[in-house]
Formats: sequence, C-alpha cells, structure tokens
Amino acid sequence: MNKKPLQSIGYNFIQAAFLPKGKNEYHLRNFQNRNGINYRNLSAYEIEVLVRNRNTSDDWNKIRVSDAFNPELVKNCKFFGLVRIGKLESIALEYHNITMPVGLYDSTIISCDFGDNVVINNVNYMSHYIIGNEVMIANVNELHTTDHAKFGNGIIKEGESEEIRIWLEVCNENGGRKIIPFNGMLPGDAYLWSKYRDDEALLNRFKEMTEKKFDKQRGYYGKIGDNCVIKNTAIIKDVWVGSDAYIKGANKLKNLTINSSAEAPSQIGEGCELVNGIVGFGCRIFYGVKAVRFFMASHSQLKYGARLINSFLGNNSTISCCEVLNSLIFPFHEQHHNNSFLIAATVMGQSNIAAGATLGSNHNSRAADGELVSSRGFWPGLCVSLKHNSKFASFTLLAKGDYPAELNIPLPFCLVSNDVTNNKLVVMPAYWFLYNLYALARNAAKYADRDKRTKKLQFIEYSFLAPDSVNEIFKGLNILRKAVAHAYNPELRQAEDHTAITEGERILNDGGADLRGLDVFVEGFECTNRPTQIIKAKEAYDIYKKLVIYYAVEQLTNFIEHHAIASFEELQQVLPQSPQRLDWVNVGGQLLPKTALETLLQDIKSGRINSWNEVHRFYQQQGHLYSEQKLQHSYASILELLQLDRNGLTADDFSSLLQQALAFKTWMVDNIYESRAKDFQNEFRRMVYDNEAEMENVVGSLKDNVFINQQKEELARFRHSLQKISEQFSLAIV
Repeated sequence: MNKKPLQSIGYNFIQAAFLPKGKNEYHLRNFQNRNGINYRNLSAYEIEVLVRNRNTSDDWNKIRVSDAFNPELVKNCKFFGLVRIGKLESIALEYHNITMPVGLYDSTIISCDFGDNVVINNVNYMSHYIIGNEVMIANVNELHTTDHAKFGNGIIKEGESEEIRIWLEVCNENGGRKIIPFNGMLPGDAYLWSKYRDDEALLNRFKEMTEKKFDKQRGYYGKIGDNCVIKNTAIIKDVWVGSDAYIKGANKLKNLTINSSAEAPSQIGEGCELVNGIVGFGCRIFYGVKAVRFFMASHSQLKYGARLINSFLGNNSTISCCEVLNSLIFPFHEQHHNNSFLIAATVMGQSNIAAGATLGSNHNSRAADGELVSSRGFWPGLCVSLKHNSKFASFTLLAKGDYPAELNIPLPFCLVSNDVTNNKLVVMPAYWFLYNLYALARNAAKYADRDKRTKKLQFIEYSFLAPDSVNEIFKGLNILRKAVAHAYNPELRQAEDHTAITEGERILNDGGADLRGLDVFVEGFECTNRPTQIIKAKEAYDIYKKLVIYYAVEQLTNFIEHHAIASFEELQQVLPQSPQRLDWVNVGGQLLPKTALETLLQDIKSGRINSWNEVHRFYQQQGHLYSEQKLQHSYASILELLQLDRNGLTADDFSSLLQQALAFKTWMVDNIYESRAKDFQNEFRRMVYDNEAEMENVVGSLKDNVFINQQKEELARFRHSLQKISEQFSLAIV
C-alpha cells in the first residue's frame, strides 16, 4: 500500500516517462471521446447548487459541462480530476421495469467523461472511463481503468515485459499451440495460428500483424457505449463495452472487450467472473459462468456455471454447465450437462457433446499431453471417455463407452462402438443414412437458421455433403474395398494395396458375390492389438457412391439453373476443362482448397498480405468463389467415381446420373420420415401417454412435422428441376 498526496487523485494517469513529447495526460482521452459535446466551465450558480447538493471537487474548474447541464441532478458525489458531463434533463430511464432518474448520485467519480442523459447511481469508485449517451450504471463497487489497460487483447504496453503478455493455450495443454487473442479474431485466424507450428516465419508474421493492430501507448480510457445498462456488479476493471450491452449481477469483469451493438447486443448475468478475454457481438453469459483467458466469437453463449479456460469458442455455439479447457472450437458447437468436459481439443464445428463425456488429456503415456482433433459433426454419446491422441472424420458418432485406447477413425458418417463383451472396436460406416437420417439432415437446416452473425466474414458450409466430407468418402471407399478384398480372399493381404483395392471394388460391385456372414476387419483405427470390425460394409459402400452422385448432380443442377444452360453440349463447353478433386481444409468452419490456403500462407510470409484485415478479405473472396470451387470439385468427383475423363461423360450418362440422384433423394426423404416415425411407433416411447391425442399434444404430430414437410417440398423442387433439365437437354424424362 502506497501513500500519495490527496491532490494526486485523478491526475498523472500517464507517467511522465510514457508521455509523448508535447502531449498531456488527456491526449488519448480526447482522441477517444467522439461524442461531439462542447464542454464549458461551471458557472458560479452551478457550483453553488452542486455544493448545496453535497457534492465535492478538488477543483471546480476541472468540472466541465455541456450547455444543457442541470446541476440539480447531481447529488452527493465526490469528483476528482478532470470530469466532463453532458446534458442532464429531468427525465427517467427505464430498462426491464427498473426506472431511474437521469443524473449523478452517491458516487465517487475520478477523471471521467459522460455523454447525454446518463444515470450514475451508487458507483462507489469510478475512474478513467468514457461513458456514452443514455447509459444506466447503478450499484457498482469498482469501475476503473488502469493506464496500461489492454481490454483482453494479447498485447503489451510501453515499459512492459514480454512475460506479462496474455496467450491462449488452445488445442494442447502444454502451450505448444498458443495464440495471441485480439479483438476481431475469427475462428480461421485462430486455426491458422495454432496449426502451422513448424513454420516459425509464419508464426512471427502472425505476431507482427497482431501487434500492428494496436497502439503501445499507455493511457487509453475504458469506454461504455451508448444505451448500456450495468447494475448490481462488484468489479469492472479494464473493460471496454460496446453499445446496448446489459450487465447485471456480475462478480468480476477484468481485462475484457465486450462487443455489443443495437443489432447484436451482448448480455452478462448474475454470478459471472470473466478475466482476460474477448466477448463477441450478441453473446449471452449467465448464471455463475467462469471464463479465464478466453475468446467468445459472436452469438455464442455460456450458461449455468460453464467454465471456459484457455479456449476459443466459435460463433453460434453454446456451452452450458460444462468445463472446457485448452480447446479450439469452430462454429456451431453444443455442449450441455454439468458432468461433461472437453480438454486439449480441436473441434471443427457442428458438434454436440453429450452428458458425461470426458474428452480430456488423461496422461495415458509418458509423452507430453495429447490432443483430440475432430472434423465437422462430432457427436460423442453419453458417458464417452476417450484417450488422447484421437482423430475423427466428419460426422462421427461415438456410442456410449469407455474407449480404452487412442482412436483414428477415417470413415465419415460412421457409428463407433466399444464391444466390451467381444473385446473389439466396431465401426458402422454410413450409419446416419441407414438409421438416423432425420437427425443428420435436420442439423444441416438448423445451422443455417441459427447463424445469427451480422458480419459473415467467413462463409460457413452447413451441408453434410461438401468437399471435406466427399474427400473422406473417397478415402473411405478405398478402405472398404481393401478391407472387403482381404476378408473375401485372405491371400490378398500379401498383395499391393492397389491390387486389393481393385479386387475389392470388383467384389463389391458384383451382385452375385455372397458377402453375407463375411467378417470385415481393418487396421490402424485403434492403438491396441484387439480387432476393429467393419459392419454393413456393402451397404455403406453403396451409400457412399450414391452420395457422391447426389452431391455432383445437386451442384450441376444449381449451376445449370443459375447460368441458364440450354443443352448438354453447352454444359460440356462451360464446365471446367481440367477438373481436379483437390484437397480441402476446414479453416475455422470455412472450407478452403488446400492450394488457396497455401497461397494465403505464402502471401502472409512474403508480406504481400500484411494485416489481419487483409486475411479476412481473403476469406471473403474465397467465400465468393466457393460455389464455383465446389462445382469443380463435384464434377471432378463424379468423373473419378465413374472412372471417366472429361470427354467421356455422355448425355446418356448424365441422364442416368439425374435419375440416380432423384432416386437417392427420394430414398433420403423417405428415410428421414421413417427414422422420425420410429419415435411415434415405438411402444416404449408411447407407453407414457394414455392415448394418441395426449402424445401429439406433448411431442407434436408426425404429419405436422415442419422439417419433414420442408424436405418433401425440397424433393418436389428437386424433381421439378431435374424434369426441366431433362426436357431442355432432350434426355429421357426423369
């Protein structure tokens, strides 16, 4: 504890050693305050009224006010340093049934600026803040800013050492993938920074671009934007708050940026403690949340005692009750239930973590802490326990179980089960299409409806069929071909992979081959000596191929309609001349061709791209190109599946593809209905209801299911489009 002269309160905010030549301690404050109010000195009458109302000041000449200032609305306040007050009118502000008179009451105010018609009531200590117009602040213990405030950004100020910089240690507990958080960071930025750890030059450029975004000068004030409401909160220190934010009953808010706007207001509720973080636009944080060293992208939520530490949470995500540490989470992540935790993971979005899931680095080796990497659509079931390192393809569902060893699951859309009785791992590829297509298809529609981002700088793919999952399908097809060949003819285990794959394809395409009772096994899926069995290999193989056909026809149909292609010959002329099924990377929820990503990284290293804003423009440009890139990928995919070159696809082939795609779409819609109908037909589901009417009133009617009816309408539109194309192209009518 230091003793200082009473007259020093409110002055020398910036130490002399850090003041630029010719500047005073208010130069940054004056730069920040852009409310346009012309402040003047108090009149003798106004000083008399303020004194009569039990206000004090170390120097009344340091109190400056607007022409519309009403001294009668300032009572029992202590002022220190330069304080500037805007218009005060005899009106009240109301929010959520709390009505308070405009004015400054019962508060200690040190070197602050106020906009028009603010309510400052019972703020015990308020220092170095710029307050917007029509702001309500009531019952706050501490509200102050230090001269070295960083507002959650991982920067350092003049005179500070590198050791105090805030890093987010995402993806891995040992800090080997740590990133510097900054306001405006996108999930793609976090992924690039955490991923390419072998390129020191690139990492240095990321750091340089981040530091260039911010001023190292000391002396920036905290800000609270227009129309904010802050009440019944204990400590707010070094916090920047956007407009229209609502903060109530928080315990401690320290070193934060809280982005908020009229279009996307953010809210923080009772019992929350947030330290060293950035909160995106439209976020909701309620009821005992603890977050330390964190980044919440826009429109994400933390609720009911959630703990978020050293982690990045993507847009439109919700974590409720759970504990999440050292994780990088892409958009559209759901995690609920108090007994779930997620540690040291890269979860690439559209994920759902069930109750009791323990996905953590549990020190199962003598090596450094491990990691978990899951592609889109990761769904571990109830009470799943995993070992690190583990890796999962798109839309992997893990059945309830304690998985004894590390997993590497390359097959998309599969169900993974731990068969304890028979001591084996069981994998069912294409599970979702065989048994639960309703859930898979509904989620894709749900993500589009729930994307609340006001600025969509990254184009997020909602569909389960996209370049990333289709590439995994091609990999999966070869895995199935090879595994079936080995099971059908064990002698092929000694053959080259391409020989086994070719033979497996012949067997799987041979309608006369008897595959019933064939036990199919694969290697490399689990870090144990126990077997991994593939079940329903033939069914999965057929569905995988149909998915590629449907994916390609869907993209080609969209292209034909958008460009008004009139004939098959015209289509051949405008389709890509040299289509390639390129590798793709999920960069924060946005799918990018690997070649484009490599160009981006090289441009960053060379200095051609010199700021994060330019990186974000690259994301936007790629988003505009995505439909064209996806078309090329789908066209290359269908040619590869059919083993044709560009000129080998005939009008008859195309007609057949349209018919196959329509048949598969029809099958999918029927399957969506049937998978949902099980919930209405199962006797154990029905037994808690006395009659059909009671059940329909509780869970709804199957015939009125909005999503199923939407799928039927989508099928009708798809059929109409294919029929129209068939007529235009003079093909056999679909």
